[in-house]
Amino acid sequence: GCSRDWDGLSCWPRATFGEVVQVPSHFLIYFTTEGTLQRNCTEESYWSEPFPPYTIACGFDEGTSKGPEDQKSYYSAFWRVYTAGYAASVTSLITALIVFAAFRKFHCTRNYIHMHLFVSFILRAIAVFTKDAVLFADETMDHCLMSTVACKAAVAFFQFSILANFFWLLIEGIYLQTLLLLTFVSDKQYVWWFIFAGWGAPTLVISAWVLTRIHHQNTGCWDDDENGLVLWIIKGPILLTVLINFIIFINVIRILVHKLKSQEGGGSHSSHFVRLAKSTLLLIPLFGVHYIVFAFFPESTGLEARLYIELGLGSFQGFVVALLYCFSNAEVSNK
Repeated sequence: GCSRDWDGLSCWPRATFGEVVQVPSHFLIYFTTEGTLQRNCTEESYWSEPFPPYTIACGFDEGTSKGPEDQKSYYSAFWRVYTAGYAASVTSLITALIVFAAFRKFHCTRNYIHMHLFVSFILRAIAVFTKDAVLFADETMDHCLMSTVACKAAVAFFQFSILANFFWLLIEGIYLQTLLLLTFVSDKQYVWWFIFAGWGAPTLVISAWVLTRIHHQNTGCWDDDENGLVLWIIKGPILLTVLINFIIFINVIRILVHKLKSQEGGGSHSSHFVRLAKSTLLLIPLFGVHYIVFAFFPESTGLEARLYIELGLGSFQGFVVALLYCFSNAEVSNK
């Protein structure tokens, strides 16, 4: 029959003589509509041309639509945007880490938690750069055959960094609520529990995902999801952290309103709560809403919107975090 074939846009599996193979169109980044492509394995062991042709299936109209080269140029420009965003985030986050580490005045539980959140965003930027370098640096790479340990490790590291982001944002929310509810209890006793949860939980989740991929779906570079279920090992915990954070979001607002009405806890100690509350309450909906919106749809749904939000805007999230927790902090400005 016909051997596996990568035609530059899609991967065609091995087929027997006379077999007609169908490929879902949503596997292709250029497709604008759902559907299938077909190819026939002829008796001469040659693959026929795809039907319908790519120009029709992708919705290209020479008069009105962008062709493949224009699309390639568009994604190249988009790559430059999110690369600049992640570079700005890493630079600002590292600066913020140095500021918090250099001055003893900033050595407190609140800033320790901020520093771990900074590290998670730095890891995310590094993971994106690593993934791009391993998976997409070589444009001639046959993606049908690409299934190396390096590319699988790059994807696993990328998924771990996303998990760590959401878990440390959850830790920020839990810490804020702990401060408001347990005013007279030293928060230092919770530091190691926070650190263990912030890094331990993502490690357990990604380990379960890696083992599942190895034993049940060890295909490609693990950047696909053939049955749509394995990825929920990662999506599920992230959605859970977002849900808990929204509950905390509502509860913290309720507590703050109650405290303001009763005029409790004045002074500088209360100002720390207010500043922390403003930053954390802004980040919870800012970083959580878009994930909920896209989580229950196939990966191909709203692809362009995903690119803008998850890569374009998402690449600047680290910069926003450093700005809120460090550079706009009155204590840092005075220092």
